[in-house]
Amino acid sequence: MSWKDLYSELSSVPKHSTSLGKIWLSVLFIFRITILVVAAEKVWGDEHKDFTCNTLQPGCKNVCYDHYFPVSHIRLWCLQLIFVSTPALLVAMHVTYKKRDKKKSLNEKPLSSDVKLKLEDLKNKRVSISGTLLWTYICSIFFRLIFEAGFMYAFYYLYEGFQMPRLVKCEQWPCPNKVDCFISRPTEKTIFIIFMVATSAICMVLNVAELAYLVYKELSRCSKKRSKHDQSYHVSEHLTLEKTLLQNKKNESLCDADSSCNKNV
Repeated sequence: MSWKDLYSELSSVPKHSTSLGKIWLSVLFIFRITILVVAAEKVWGDEHKDFTCNTLQPGCKNVCYDHYFPVSHIRLWCLQLIFVSTPALLVAMHVTYKKRDKKKSLNEKPLSSDVKLKLEDLKNKRVSISGTLLWTYICSIFFRLIFEAGFMYAFYYLYEGFQMPRLVKCEQWPCPNKVDCFISRPTEKTIFIIFMVATSAICMVLNVAELAYLVYKELSRCSKKRSKHDQSYHVSEHLTLEKTLLQNKKNESLCDADSSCNKNV
């Protein structure tokens, strides 16, 4: 699966996302995937070839490289972007499932111009984020945050920080003693690492903001619904009370009339 295929799969997600979700997706593709494909892969293309150690001992260079770089930065970034993008596909699948039921009910009707128009509107219609779709959306954001935080911790743990060293000292077997190994383009690689970490942090901030926005929106909707229910209840209670008072007055007037008639008799 190429980055182009991933983009085509996620192209329908912004239609059913919030404004913050659209910004997140733009940052993901423009500042992370594009930078990774266009620039970062070329910078890390020579990482093993130009990893030089001051020894001719067979196997020492490979062992030292594997010790300090157990996973390539590029491959770990690709894995991170795939994991972070996958939860967004859950939202797209849920939207497709909801539209499929409506499309199925429309296809059961006789085909007419009105039905064709409704099918076309259904294809381009934006599904509101509410009900079960809201919970799917919130779960996707929650998993995005977990994956982002997990991969940032993995980067920090595997490479002991976010800075690429110029020199590493290795004494792994079969190296004869402690040898010095030099990394190519350490400053340029450090700049890319900091940039990718910063964009990942920005995405996490956007995810937290979007999550807070959805929770606030749902709470305000529930509050308005409850206030309307209370208001209608008070109105109905007031009307019932007015009807009761009116009925009591009628009963009193009827009683007065009956008592006056009895006196006349």
